[in-house]
Order: sequence, then structure tokens, then C-alpha cells
Amino acid sequence: MKELDLLHYVDHTQLKAFALWTDIEKLCEEAVKYQTASVCIPPCYIARVHEKYGDQINICTVVGFPLGYSVTEAKVAETKQALEDGASEIDMVINITDVKNGDYNKVEKEISAMKKVVGDKILKVIIETCYLTQDEKIAMCKAVTNAGADYIKTSTGFGTGGATIEDVELFKQHIGPDVKIKAAGGVRTVDDLRAFIDAGCSRVGTSSAVKLVTESL
Repeated sequence: MKELDLLHYVDHTQLKAFALWTDIEKLCEEAVKYQTASVCIPPCYIARVHEKYGDQINICTVVGFPLGYSVTEAKVAETKQALEDGASEIDMVINITDVKNGDYNKVEKEISAMKKVVGDKILKVIIETCYLTQDEKIAMCKAVTNAGADYIKTSTGFGTGGATIEDVELFKQHIGPDVKIKAAGGVRTVDDLRAFIDAGCSRVGTSSAVKLVTESL
């Protein structure tokens, strides 16, 4: 696969707390130029991006981000507003406290509630692997599958660690056939990007892919 083709797998991301509109515009212009899979942006910018870029761009946003411990009703409200503003993909953070308490059924019910709201749009579920044991990761693979989500996603990029090839391989063993994988956090080089795609990721979330790929040409 050519370097530029790698960008078609990328959710081109700008989620810094202090992201300016000029930063978001730059992200979107790059996404249009290089045909990234989406832009992943803060909810407060969705309507403005949708108004300016319309059908040129696929808008992804985050819900319950980055800690995940909002109540389900708050996540549902966030999601409804995001979809109304023009988002077509939702990356939600699970309630990690529920996982650590062993309440896997509660996590599954929340994901199901979110998928019901998202409908035929895309729901990605961030499980934040850096905080989970292997057994908890496997339990989350099952919860994401049973709840009907479209993707399992490794990380927020705001935790103590990001994606690893080992976690991607673990996901592949335990998710259902209709669940795809998104890696996020820890993509530092073009080789990293290629490795995650080769390992089976349908999406890679990163803020640096466009810069890394264009500088390598």
C-alpha cells in the first residue's frame, strides 16, 4: 500500500482542550485534500465544520470523553446533539469504573443504549486498554459485540498508554465478525501507522498521520 493510501484509514484528529478554530480548519482542509476517513473533533465545533465543509468531510466526535464516567443519560444527550449538529460517527468512552467493579452487563447496556440513538451511523467504543487487565479487555470485546457497536477502539490518547499491536491481536480473537477495530494513541511514525493497518485495524486515530506521511514522500 502506498503511503498516501494509508491516510484513507485515518480519523484525522484534533481534540486538544485549547484547539482553536484555525486548528480545526487546518485539520479539515488536510482531510479534504488527502481524503482521510474522517475528522475527529470536539463536539463544540461540529455544527461549524458541517456548515463550512458539508458533504466534503466525514465528521467524527467524542462522547463521555475522556474519562467515561458520565451517566448514560448524559452520553445519550451528547450523542443526540452531535448527530443533530452533523456528526456521522460517535466515539464513546465506556464507564471504566463499571468495568473495574466487574459490572460488565451495565457497560453492555450503556453501549446498547448508545447504538440505539446512533442508529445507522457509526458507533466506536473506546475501552481505554491502558487501565484494563487482559480479562477485562476480553470482557469488553464481548460487551461491544453483544451491544451491536460498529468498532472497538483501544484508547482516548489521554490515558497512560495508547494502542499496541498485542491489544489489536487480542481484539481480533474475541470480537464478533461485524465489529471492526480502531487503534488510537501511540502512532509516532509511518511504520506505526502501516503496522496497525496491517494488523487488522480499519481505522487509526491520530493527529500526526498527515504530517508523517507527507514528510515521508
